[in-house]
Amino acid sequence: MGDPDGVECKWFVRPVSFYEGQAKMHIKEFQQFISEKYEKRDRQRGVPKTFLWFVEEVGELATALAGNDAKNKRDEFADVFAWLCTLANISDVDLEKACEKYTKGKVKGFKPK
Repeated sequence: MGDPDGVECKWFVRPVSFYEGQAKMHIKEFQQFISEKYEKRDRQRGVPKTFLWFVEEVGELATALAGNDAKNKRDEFADVFAWLCTLANISDVDLEKACEKYTKGKVKGFKPK
């Protein structure tokens, strides 16, 4: 998988090194991991180009969901989540805190159409 700027960028399902061996990882920890590894380049790329890359990954996930390859689905979910973390990082959004919208009982249902 390549970066839209032509720089090769590898995402992976399971973080390594400091996080190796952990049974689970909080959203904040994964977001920090992505930040430490990629944020400098991500900020240079900017939100518009990073968002386009994110949308491309969502398209790859859509294709994977239409198939029967469980590993491909898992990999594409990981890619989408990693790029979502990237967008959050360069937009100064703490995803774990943002998820409190759902975990703290603030959402009562879906918005009517």
